[in-house]
Amino acid sequence: MMNKLIKLWFSTLSISFLLAGCDRAQDTTLANGLIYCSEGNPESFNPQTTTSGITLDASSQQLYDRLIELDAATGDLTAGIATSWQTSPDGKTIDIFLRKDVKFHQTRYFIPSRTLNAQDVVFSFNRWRLSTHPFYSSADSYPHMQSYELDALIKDIEAVSPYHVRFHLNQQSASFLHHLATDYMVILSAEYGAKLELQSSKSQLDNYPIGTGPFYFDNFVKDEFIRFKAHPDYWQGQPHINQLVYDITPQSSSRLAKLITGECDVVAHPVASEMEVLQDKAGVTLQSKNAENVAFWAFNTLKPPFDRAEVRRALAKSIDRQTIYKTIYYGMAFPANSLIPPSSWGYNSNLPHLTYNPEQAKKELRAAGIEEGFELEIWSPHIEREYNPNSLKMAELIQANLAAVGINATIVDYEWSTLRKKLSSHEHDSVLIGWSADMVSPDNFLTATLSCAAAVIGNNRAAWCNPHFDELVKSAMLSDDLNRQKELYMQAQSLLHQEMPIFPIAHSLSFLAKQDNVLNIKFSPYSAISFKHVEKIK
Repeated sequence: MMNKLIKLWFSTLSISFLLAGCDRAQDTTLANGLIYCSEGNPESFNPQTTTSGITLDASSQQLYDRLIELDAATGDLTAGIATSWQTSPDGKTIDIFLRKDVKFHQTRYFIPSRTLNAQDVVFSFNRWRLSTHPFYSSADSYPHMQSYELDALIKDIEAVSPYHVRFHLNQQSASFLHHLATDYMVILSAEYGAKLELQSSKSQLDNYPIGTGPFYFDNFVKDEFIRFKAHPDYWQGQPHINQLVYDITPQSSSRLAKLITGECDVVAHPVASEMEVLQDKAGVTLQSKNAENVAFWAFNTLKPPFDRAEVRRALAKSIDRQTIYKTIYYGMAFPANSLIPPSSWGYNSNLPHLTYNPEQAKKELRAAGIEEGFELEIWSPHIEREYNPNSLKMAELIQANLAAVGINATIVDYEWSTLRKKLSSHEHDSVLIGWSADMVSPDNFLTATLSCAAAVIGNNRAAWCNPHFDELVKSAMLSDDLNRQKELYMQAQSLLHQEMPIFPIAHSLSFLAKQDNVLNIKFSPYSAISFKHVEKIK
């Protein structure tokens, strides 16, 4: 039965178990609300400042809107706050025309006096683009924008009129409009920013958010919950639910229990080992999304001996990925031979496969001067991510593999937000981490995780910087010749395979489990979860 279900999950994007109903615990305060059991605490409530999926899920689609949206089914760009846009013949000027009567949130800490206009767009982009902006230094970094060097791409932004914004680019960019549709390109309130600046409370911009999205921020208690309420004046119409509560529940087994008892309506990323339990539960629906992600083991190339490619390749050969697939993913993942998944048009299918060969790994380690008893640390996040449902168990399997070739590995287990902060200071030897796609373009897997710019801001967990790699990826991004793009992306992947700053492990299917009376959740491979159109049938 389980094998049949696995085949079905691989061939469809959603599956419903139409079984008898079950008793559900009722919260009278959420008579017209929804409870989402999430994996952890957000770092802030502003997607500009992070690439953490937990933070994006808790902010981007719930609190904010973007100029342009992405239709995940077709890959087409669609209207958001912008009703239309025009690009000049040379590709360096982009005119954006804004929707009128888009209202900002009214909360206990801010009452807007006007609707959204071009000044808000200029404020939102200049906040991360200009180091002279009053709010630039209130965040540690802006990893997505800085990894892609979008601050250097944009020459200027001007408010031509109250509902007309003009972007001036230093060079043509085929991907710029797609960047505008990512979770990071949210529109903030310039009026709210001015108030905070006068009050010397700039940090509140990210922690007490004001946006134009379907929900507004009400309350956050760390390790317990986040409460959002419906934006009554949302320009797309008030949401069907009045309240949205994130019940912060790090352990997948606890989230599953809450789903079964009715304490949660939706749970994040149930792990593959729980699928047998879910199939026997009444009224449960599973949604899945494509494996547009990758789990990998990153080596800190700033630290000897991990600064040597021959050591990194030897360590990679010592890892038994087949056992990892069976033990961690229960068959619900694709083997990774590159950062880019096989579903992408930029995938290099000609890469040689790195096979598990502990005897060869031992010989190469000794030849490289790595003697028996060498010690290293494997940092592991204490959280379940869609690309890695059990990082600690994976670390233990790798630890055992390394022991077989004479390497003593110590596992360092960190809470998610603590891990991310410490990784930026490059204290680690190695880390089990991963990436989920923000864009359809193959460069999203390469630039954000391994570019020199990403290394400078700490988002490149290998701290690996190779100018030739950067040039290959940038040239592909700027080319309008698809065949040339493919050729350049293949070359970049071949270089990564040779240098091995990271060891790709798996591309995993990702699931969301919900009560079957909950409808219209947007669970996309290229954006954070969205409850904008969710309905809860009584």
